[in-house]
Amino acid sequence: MSNVQESYDYVIVGGGVAAASAVKGIRSQDSSGTVAVLGSEPHDPVYRPALSKDLWLKDDESLEGQSLAGDLNDDDGVDLVLDTTVTEIDPAGHAVRLADGTSVGYGKLLLATGAEPRTLGLGAGPRVVYYRTSADYERLRALATSGSHVVVVGGGYIGSEIAAALVQNDVAVTLVLDLEDVQEQMFPRALAASLTKDFAEHGVTIVHGSVSTGEETGDGVRIRLDDGTDVVADAAVIGVGVQPRTGLAEAAGLEVDNGVVVDDRLRTSVEDVYAAGDVASYPDALLGRRRVEHVDQAEKSGAHAGKVMAGADEAYDYTPIFWSDLFDAGYEAVGETKSDLDMVEDWKDGELGTGVVYYLKSGSVRGVLLWNVWDSTDKAREVIAETKDAPLEDPESLRGRISFG
Repeated sequence: MSNVQESYDYVIVGGGVAAASAVKGIRSQDSSGTVAVLGSEPHDPVYRPALSKDLWLKDDESLEGQSLAGDLNDDDGVDLVLDTTVTEIDPAGHAVRLADGTSVGYGKLLLATGAEPRTLGLGAGPRVVYYRTSADYERLRALATSGSHVVVVGGGYIGSEIAAALVQNDVAVTLVLDLEDVQEQMFPRALAASLTKDFAEHGVTIVHGSVSTGEETGDGVRIRLDDGTDVVADAAVIGVGVQPRTGLAEAAGLEVDNGVVVDDRLRTSVEDVYAAGDVASYPDALLGRRRVEHVDQAEKSGAHAGKVMAGADEAYDYTPIFWSDLFDAGYEAVGETKSDLDMVEDWKDGELGTGVVYYLKSGSVRGVLLWNVWDSTDKAREVIAETKDAPLEDPESLRGRISFG
């Protein structure tokens, strides 16, 4: 591979948001060190949330406009190498090996390999999209034309977003839920039920069941549920979660436990190897060890890893946020937002339109959902921090702690 040097000061495995952010972090400390970004996808790094948000909902957005490659390509010290696969890490030799046999040396190595979609009993194909990448977006764009029919499997984060986006593009959408309501695993029951009703009112057909089998039919797809029901459509989007890409790390002997285990400097168990983004299991300053699959984590941890690799000695003490827009509603959230935790709901005027949900475990706030409440994530972190070591005797006292603006 002629455009790869024999060695670099910094090698980044992965071509997503965390990788692009890491280059900025490196450059904040080291203006001239050589950097290789080795991405397996053929496309430039893009701002991934746009794939299920702005690119469907804003007429003036384009895939090219979401590229993060500009600064990388403008930097003579950075080689952005796309459509290439790293097959092995050699920690002792401070090198990575590529699929074509090339060996690339590194001074410091960052694993920003991200996550990959969980699969069902039907493989990916031209009309079955496990939605994650720019190529997935382009393929779905070609299939999801006005008047077409797309079945979306999964009512979690990505499934709910893409179902809402598609139906707003004049696409007939059937949403297959294996639970009763949209985002039921995250939202309080009444909110999840209200959201499911909102989806139906916007034209989404809700079907309950788990996928048994499925197949492409040449000009469409047939999804069979476990009760024998068939859903026939022009295409299927499968959104049933992701899992961290840890294969390289495991093979190289790095400590792996639901992600690549790192310390508060984002260092792995192997010298000069770091990890950031979706793949990293890190010690959150407020919540303890966790792994976060959202872009704010990719941006912040990627940038921090880059700084530390280039000489900064600073702990990563950031607790990331995430957000979504679903039709006319939107939210921001911090921390653990799982509906199996204890919850305190604080709704404006007792209605579900605007409010705050606090998620607790043993009296300590573990997460906060801000439903149509904005500019309050710092306050949410404060509430989590205040109750971290001082559990609340009366969780109901949380009501009113975060105002509705």
